[in-house]
Amino acid sequence: MQCYVYKSLKKHLFYLYIDKKDDFSSVPEELLRSFGELEFVLELELTPERKLAKENSEQVLISLQQKGFFVQLPPTDFL
Repeated sequence: MQCYVYKSLKKHLFYLYIDKKDDFSSVPEELLRSFGELEFVLELELTPERKLAKENSEQVLISLQQKGFFVQLPPTDFL
């Protein structure tokens, strides 16, 4: 599955994965507002076997298929 990753310019280390580039229609408005301005950072082909630096690719895929988006939060030791 093709996915697109955006970073929040308002919240450090917050990332939003979506299944369609620049289409935020599946993301709740309140969540978008909390992220503030978003900057596109990465396009990738996501498969269950693909390794991601901070997330489980299978969980990201499930979220993208069910909701159309996935939110990556900072590591808990960072908060």
